[in-house]
Amino acid sequence: MPTRIAVVTGASSGIGAATARRLDAAGFHVVAVARRAEKLDALVAELKTASSFVADVTSDASVAALAEHLESLDGEVELLVNNAGGAIGAETVEDADLADWQWMFDVNVLGTIRVTKALLPLLDRSGRGTIVIMSSTAGFVVYEGGGGYTAAKHAETAVAETLRLELSGRPIRVVEICPGMVRTDEFALKRYEGDAEKAAAVYAGVAEPLVAEDIAECVTWTATLPHHVNIDRLVVRPLAQAAQHKVHRVFE
Repeated sequence: MPTRIAVVTGASSGIGAATARRLDAAGFHVVAVARRAEKLDALVAELKTASSFVADVTSDASVAALAEHLESLDGEVELLVNNAGGAIGAETVEDADLADWQWMFDVNVLGTIRVTKALLPLLDRSGRGTIVIMSSTAGFVVYEGGGGYTAAKHAETAVAETLRLELSGRPIRVVEICPGMVRTDEFALKRYEGDAEKAAAVYAGVAEPLVAEDIAECVTWTATLPHHVNIDRLVVRPLAQAAQHKVHRVFE
C-alpha cells in the first residue's frame, strides 16, 4: 500500500504542531510546512516518519516549490490541513490598521487558496483526498474589535463551502473545522503584539479552554473516517464557552 502523506501548514507551533504529532501517530507520513526551519526540525525529530518543508503560504513561488517537492515523494498525498493563519490587533473598524487586515487576509484566505490550488492535482490523483480548512467560530459570528479576523475567517468559510460544491463528484472531501476558545503558546500573544498581560486576559477565569491537542484530535477524526463520510463543518468549543459572547469565568 502506498505511503499516505498528510501535509500540514502552519506546523511550527500550536494547532499545526499538535496536528502533525497526532497524524504521525495515526500512520500518516506528515510533511510539516512552515516558515521557521528550526521549529520544524525540532518537531520532525519527535516523530516517526515525518519530514519538513520550509514554505511561506503567501508566496506563489514558495508554494509551487512545495508542490514540486511533494511530487517527488514516494507516496500519495491524501490529506491537506490548511492550518496556517492568525490574527493581529483588536482595533475597531474605525481605527483599523489596514496592513494588519491585509496580512490576515493574505495568510488565512489567500494562503489557503494558494496551497489548495497547488495540491489539488495530487489530492485528486490519490483517489481519496481530504482538504481540512482550519477556520474558526469567528467564521460565522462577529464581535467588536475582531473585524479584520472575523472578515478573514468568514471568507475562509466561504472558500470551504464553495470548494465542496465545485469538487462534487471528485474523490476529495472538504472539511471545515471551527474552534472556539483555544489556548496556545502563540495565538493571543501574536494578536496583541507580544503583550503577555492582554494575551492572558483572554483566558482569565476559564478553567479549561481548549488546547491544541483537542483540535488535533478533531482533525484526525475527520480525516480517518471512511472516505464516503464527509464532516462538512465541525464546531468545537470548551464547555465553558456556550457561545462566542457567553463564557463562564470563575475568579477567586
